[in-house]
Formats: sequence, C-alpha cells, structure tokens
Amino acid sequence: MAEDPYRVLGIAKDASDAEIKRAYRKLARQYHPDRNPGDAAAEERFKAIQAAYESIGTADARSEYDQRRRMEEMFQRGGGVNSPFGSGFGGVDLGDIISQFMGGRGSSVPGFDSRFEQGGAGQRPPTQQRTRGADIESGLDISLEQAANGTEVKFSHRRMKRCSKCNGSSFGTSRRCATCTGTGVQTKGSTVTVKVPAGAEHGHLLRLKGMGHEHPEGDTGDLLITLRLDAEEGRRWEGGRLIQEVKVPYTTLLLGGKVRIRTPAGKRIEVEITEGTKIGDRRRLKGQGHAAGPLDIEFVLAEPDKITKLQIESLERLRDSGL
Repeated sequence: MAEDPYRVLGIAKDASDAEIKRAYRKLARQYHPDRNPGDAAAEERFKAIQAAYESIGTADARSEYDQRRRMEEMFQRGGGVNSPFGSGFGGVDLGDIISQFMGGRGSSVPGFDSRFEQGGAGQRPPTQQRTRGADIESGLDISLEQAANGTEVKFSHRRMKRCSKCNGSSFGTSRRCATCTGTGVQTKGSTVTVKVPAGAEHGHLLRLKGMGHEHPEGDTGDLLITLRLDAEEGRRWEGGRLIQEVKVPYTTLLLGGKVRIRTPAGKRIEVEITEGTKIGDRRRLKGQGHAAGPLDIEFVLAEPDKITKLQIESLERLRDSGL
C-alpha cells in the first residue's frame, strides 16, 4: 500500500494547496541528493516526497486522490459501495466505480450497468423510491483576508448531468443511447459563484443545493465545499488552531530575550523568550490570530545561511567548554 502523501509531506488533510507546495519545497531541498551525496536513506526519502507531491501537488490530482481514498474507505468498512446514483454496485470493478464517483474520464460515465439495478437487465423495477444523485465534496482555498472580509469566488467543477439526448430515459432499460451508452448521464463542467461570508473560518462548510451529481430519474445532489484558509509561509492549521512558527537564535533560547513577529493581521508585536526555552515549545497569544482569535506560536531554531569567522571562533570555544 502506498504511503499517505499527507503524512509524507507532514501536513494535515485540510491543508491548503499553497501549504502543500511550501511543505514539498522545504522537504525537497532538505533531502535532495545534491545536498546529501551518497546518503541512500535521504535518496529514498526524496523519492517518497516526490511521489507524494505527484499524488496531491495539483488541485486536480489532489481531488482525484481524495475521492479515490474515500471510495477505498467505503470498501474497507464493508457493506458495499454507494454509487453516484445512490444504488449498490456489488461486484462492479472498483476502477469503474471510482471513475463514476469522480465524474468519469471522457464524455460519458464508464462502467455503469443497469443489470446491477434491482429488477434485472433491461427492466425497470416494479416500484422505485425517489433516488438522489451523489453529493460532490471539494475544497476551496482562500486567503485570511478574503475569509475575514468575505468574498465571491468563481468555482469550476465536473459533475454528472442528465444526458442531453435521452434526458436520462435510457437508464435502467435495455435501450442504449448513443450519447450516454445507457447510463442516462454525461460528465459536464459547471461553474458557480461561491459566496464566502465575512468571518469564515478554516474548515467552514458551504452547501450549494442542486450542484452535485444529477440522477437520471431522481433529485440532484449538492456540492459541499470546505473552505481552506491559506495561513501563508510559516503558519499552518492544526486541529482548527492557527500555528505560527517563530524562529529564535540558539543563544536566545538558552539565555532568554525578545523577538519580533508579524501576526496574521499584519501587526508587529514583541514576544518575550524565557531562559531555557526549548525548540517546539509553544505559547498562546490571545486575540492575535485570524479574526481576532488566538494564535499559537511555536519556537523553532533560526538557522543562519552563513556564519562569520568570529562566530566560528566563538562556537569553537563553546565546543571546547563542553556546550
């Protein structure tokens, strides 16, 4: 089983696309073969990072991976799989079901066969309950400023809509429509305007009624959009909390001192560092996070790109003293 790309890149599953790119760039630099010549472990790690980024590094690839993962989880839980039309598919090939769930690849929805419907091939069941197309789950990245002030964003996605030729009438029958091959639906692109309310939070769920998959004979599902707030470089979301890394020199960690940081609102504040602070220690600043919420700061080591001759001499003396 392939490694979870989110785990490989060290990010949460609700991370923004921009955060994924930042995490990839950081890790790729750290484990690049040119930086670790002859290190087989670093080379394997670099390959895993590359593979993870290929899986979720673009919006389309990430959407496909997330949809596939949800379908596989349905299988692992047992009890069959719900198709985009809300009916059990039993032994249908997993690839076909996944293709349908994601809107298919091409102008039609492959793999759907009415023989798996109750009532047998070429027949409609004598009684039918009102069915419903599947909901579509997706994510939308916005900035902290857009979330605070509210915004409108054009959002494009692909969904199954009733066949333009048979209007879904060939679904569940022995008749084969040349356009939809008897599935009653086609994959088409849709664009909607998503209205984000002011004060939206990370993980906020927006439900757009009737913008999910259409059922050839029933109601249309909804489009469920989860807002992902891009916290920008050096910040991330963790369990709904905004975490900001604060780089601190080693001497300041040991001896104490002060550092200045920029909050998500753009405000410059000074933070007191107590003597003996450890890398990874955190502190919560009330009212300094998104929309005046709390901001958790996490202390990390500030690593200089270059050090002077005087600093080298000082470090050598510290080494000789046992530090």
